[in-house]
Amino acid sequence: MAQLVIPLTAPEACDANRFGPKAANQAALGRAGLPIPGGFCLDAEAYRKQVAALGLEESARGVFSTQDSARARRCALDMKLGLLDRPIIPEILDPLLAAWRDMSARTGALTCVRSSALVEDRYGSSFAGQFESFIGIESESDFVTAVRSCWAALWMTRALRYMATHDVDPAETAMAVLIQPLVSARVSGGGLSKTAEGDMLLSATWGLGSAIAQGEVTPDRYVVSKEGKILEIVAGRKDHSVGCAHRTEPATRFVPKALMNKPCLNRKQVLELAGLLRRAEEFMGMPVEIEWAMDDNSFKLVQARPLHMERAQVPDKVWLHHSRLNGHPAGIGWGEGQARVVNCECELSRVGPGDILVTKVAGPALSQILSRVAGVVAERGGSTSHLASLARERGIPMVLGVHEATQRIPDGARISVDGVAGVVRWMRS
Repeated sequence: MAQLVIPLTAPEACDANRFGPKAANQAALGRAGLPIPGGFCLDAEAYRKQVAALGLEESARGVFSTQDSARARRCALDMKLGLLDRPIIPEILDPLLAAWRDMSARTGALTCVRSSALVEDRYGSSFAGQFESFIGIESESDFVTAVRSCWAALWMTRALRYMATHDVDPAETAMAVLIQPLVSARVSGGGLSKTAEGDMLLSATWGLGSAIAQGEVTPDRYVVSKEGKILEIVAGRKDHSVGCAHRTEPATRFVPKALMNKPCLNRKQVLELAGLLRRAEEFMGMPVEIEWAMDDNSFKLVQARPLHMERAQVPDKVWLHHSRLNGHPAGIGWGEGQARVVNCECELSRVGPGDILVTKVAGPALSQILSRVAGVVAERGGSTSHLASLARERGIPMVLGVHEATQRIPDGARISVDGVAGVVRWMRS
C-alpha cells in the first residue's frame, strides 16, 4: 500500500495526481535544484479514506447532483462539518503527526499548511485564493485542525461557485495537503516570467507574501528583460506587513514611514530573483507565475503555476485624449463600461452586468463578481495577487495599485480599462 505521507524530496512527490499540482510543482522545483523551503505532503488518498470512514460519500455526491438547492446546501454543510469536527482516523493521523514532529524538531520553524487540490494550479483553472492556507502554526492541535480545514475547504461556498463555473464536481476530485516550514521572510512577493512585452515582472513587499496575495498593499514593481537587464523599478505603497519573529505567530504590523515607499530589493537581489524565475520557466517549459519569500540568507520559491498573458490592444484614439491613471496590469484584456465606485462589499449589489468595478482592495472575495463585470480597478494590489490570477484566467481586464482611484474616478463615468498596459481612462461629463 502506498504511503500517505511523503517528503518533498521523494520522486513520487512530483505526482500531481496524488499530491495536487501545488505540492507536485514544489517537489519538482526542488529536485531541479531550485530553492524551496522543504517539507512533506499528504496524499489525496488520505482525504478519500477520511471521507469514506466518516460515511460522507453520499453527501459529497449530493452537492452537485441534485436540483434541490436546499438539499445541496445541506450536503455541503455535512461535508464541511464532518471534515472539520470529526477526528482523523489513526491510519492517517499517526504518520502525519510523526512527519510533522520530525520536521518541527529539525527546522525549529513554525509550520505552513496549504491546500493542494488535484484540480488547482492548472492552465485555465488556478483556483487562486479559493482554498485555504494556514501560516505560523506551532501546536499539534492547531496543525491537525489546519489539515482538516484544508480538506473542508473543498466544500466552502466560494470554492463550490468556482468549480461550478469550471464544470468540476467536488465529489469527483480530492484534496491533498502541502506542509512546509514557514520561511521567516523579511521580504516576499511574486513574479510573472512573461509580460505582454516579453519581459519578466517581479513584485515585492515587506514581510510575508499574504499581503500581496490578498491585495492589501501595492507592492514594488520590478521589470527585467529576458537578457537580465533591469528596465524599471517602481516602489510600492506598503503601509503594513505580515511578519513573525522566531517561534511567534505571524502578525500585522505598521511599516515605518521611511520604508513605506522604499524598494524592498536592491538591484543585485532583483537580478538573482529574475534568474530563479527564468529557471523555473525553463524547467516547467512554459510561462509561469511564482510566489517567493526571502529570509536573512536566501530566496525560496513557495509556489509556481502556469501563466497566460495576452498581447496589448491598441486603444481607440478617442480614449487617448481623456484623463488617465496608471497601475499594475493583471496582464489581460481591454474593457469599457460605466464606473461603479464601491467602498464596501455591502455595496456590490450596485454593480451591474458590464460595469467597471472601482474599489479600494481587490481581494479573492471579489471573485464572485468577475463573471458580470467588464473590468476591475483597485487602489491596492499588484499583478501577482490572487485576484489578478483569477482575472487572467477569465479574461477580465484589471488594473491594480491605482492610487486614489475611488476618489478620482467619478461614479457613473464612462471608463476604459487596459489590463495589459495597466492604464485606466475615463470621460469627463
